[in-house]
Amino acid sequence: MTNVVHRREFTKACASSFGALAMSSVLAPTLMAGAHGSTIPQRFIFIRKSNGNLPSMFSLPTLSVEDKKRDKAKEPFEVDLEGHELPVWMRSLEEHKANLTFLHGLSMKMSGGGHYSFTGCLGAYKAGRNVVSQIKRATIDFELAKLFPSPFGHIELSLGSGSGTVMFRKGIVPGFSAPASKQRNYCYADPQTAYDELFKSVTNRSAVDTENSLLEHLRDEESRRLAGLDGLERLKISQQVQSLDAVRQRNDKVTGMSELIASNLPKIDDVHANGGPDATLIQKQEAFTDVLLAALITGLTNVVTYTIDDLSTPISTLPGNTGKLSIHLVGHQSPAGHHKVRELILTSHMNQISRIVDKLKTIPEGSGTMFDNTTIIYMPETGDTHHGWGTEAPTVVLTGANTRLDLAGRYIRLPYHMADGHKTLGNWFTTLLNAHGNPIEHYGDFDLEMTQRDLPQSGPIKQFLA
Repeated sequence: MTNVVHRREFTKACASSFGALAMSSVLAPTLMAGAHGSTIPQRFIFIRKSNGNLPSMFSLPTLSVEDKKRDKAKEPFEVDLEGHELPVWMRSLEEHKANLTFLHGLSMKMSGGGHYSFTGCLGAYKAGRNVVSQIKRATIDFELAKLFPSPFGHIELSLGSGSGTVMFRKGIVPGFSAPASKQRNYCYADPQTAYDELFKSVTNRSAVDTENSLLEHLRDEESRRLAGLDGLERLKISQQVQSLDAVRQRNDKVTGMSELIASNLPKIDDVHANGGPDATLIQKQEAFTDVLLAALITGLTNVVTYTIDDLSTPISTLPGNTGKLSIHLVGHQSPAGHHKVRELILTSHMNQISRIVDKLKTIPEGSGTMFDNTTIIYMPETGDTHHGWGTEAPTVVLTGANTRLDLAGRYIRLPYHMADGHKTLGNWFTTLLNAHGNPIEHYGDFDLEMTQRDLPQSGPIKQFLA
């Protein structure tokens, strides 16, 4: 019995430590080769935020009178960003305006509703109260990671609240992405843990050696258990053996990248030790940004999902939050009461996105820079409001010159929910997959209201395909 407990605990630790890899990415034969055969992969950064994105805050202050009327009436139109001012909270992205897109009009009723969407906002389905049995499919970030394999496949970070007297979560915790149906991902909840786990081939080589020895031992044990088994039990044990093999292969690949990793290690300040209980919100955001960048630059991953806040993420240390409001309270305040704090939150988020773009634009790649092959998607978890009905979900996208989407430098309002030509979250995710090598007819669930009225909703948003 003791061995069984150790096996279970270690297998669970592997799943946590390595982001519940689902292992398809690690076993892919063409490391860092894109779905279109290019040796330069496309990269994706999904940044999830809570409390909804109020459409009025994601409008341009310099729209013409006519366009302001269209915007307020949620009628479709688009304008070039050139010559327009950005909202004050977005000014850190001013020099990246040519890469920027305001995307209005997408709905997410198939995943929204209530305070949270859990895995649903990235999987285009209703996930309930984070119930594993309701995870329908691999989320969009994992699907894109399959197209552009890397040692880690996919990395998830989460800046969420802790419990009791602990302000922030720490360690390796349940995540909000899913590698497959009925499988919950795990994520790094604090910058020090992410640093320790992602870069330990350089920072803690002995730990990797010990881990590999345990992996070998458990693999041998599990392989011996296969003898005499059949049916579902054999399949289950066989999958465990494959997972252990995949983690070991991943470790070997990362060890071979040690020199590159060593030259790009992020600096983690002492304030982040032991989960960083005394670190401020901005310190945690900046440290996570540094870890995220290092993971991309070294090639450990090509896809990162970052939950930059949830409704309980502490914002008492956010500069300017003099009333010490919480994110949840901000959602229930009147517009006059919550607008300023919402702007402070958005400003802190945009500052981190700007740091990411700034850095990637300095890293040479091919005939350009790493950012040329990068797509950043900043999306609300629940739609347009605190409780998120999901009829629209204002989204910010930044795309490089070589990305396979045609939408940069524009303010785009698509037809509103239930209107002719309306597009859903599923259409948007189908567009991402189709543009990057997955010809899937449609990704995600359909909108029931649209189905009842026999409105078309399958396929990509064709105008966005380059």
